[in-house]
Amino acid sequence: MRIAVTGAFGFSGKYIAQRLLALRHEVITLTNSPQRANPFGGSIEAFPYNFSEPHELENSLRGIDALINTYWVRFDNPPHFTFAQSLANSKVLFDAAKRMGVGRVVHISITNPDRKSHLRYFRGKAELEDYLKQTGISYAILRPAVLFGKEDILINNIAWALRHLPVFGIYGDGRYRLQPIYVDDLAAAAIDRMTGAATPWSCRCRRCSLTRLSACLAGWSGM
Repeated sequence: MRIAVTGAFGFSGKYIAQRLLALRHEVITLTNSPQRANPFGGSIEAFPYNFSEPHELENSLRGIDALINTYWVRFDNPPHFTFAQSLANSKVLFDAAKRMGVGRVVHISITNPDRKSHLRYFRGKAELEDYLKQTGISYAILRPAVLFGKEDILINNIAWALRHLPVFGIYGDGRYRLQPIYVDDLAAAAIDRMTGAATPWSCRCRRCSLTRLSACLAGWSGM
């Protein structure tokens, strides 16, 4: 199959692309940084997103059998990037995929998206899921929580803070629960859903409180 992965030079996209190449799929990537050093050499061709030029975006998706979408932004940083713009860009991407006859979209969303959330991040994620559903494209939606891996930001930053700071702050009582997911497990699940497989996705990570997670990270860091 010929697969498009958004952000294959980034965190989760890189793991997805690695697995696809190992399975001998043809892979392209859509990226904000087409001139960035390509860790895959000539194995993956990079195209700019071209959200403002839908016809160019369509050309990039020509002949694509499936799209695995990881595109979003972590936080609002106007005027450089915003959740609202990410939502609009994602809709342009899905529309282009539909026009080009992409057969399947696997969309990486987030745990607990909600149009009624007071947080723009979760409201935007919920609206985008609804938009994908009404495109008529065959789709799968994955809702991971916290990703971890060698290159992740959140878990590694917590570990760094525990190693270097005299005091580590926890919001509230710290008993709210998390379920970290190893990024390569997410990649495997995304590829499984790419072909419409019905196998339930069972996350291998336990749920734990932030306090418990922080204690474990401290112990693993030798504190």
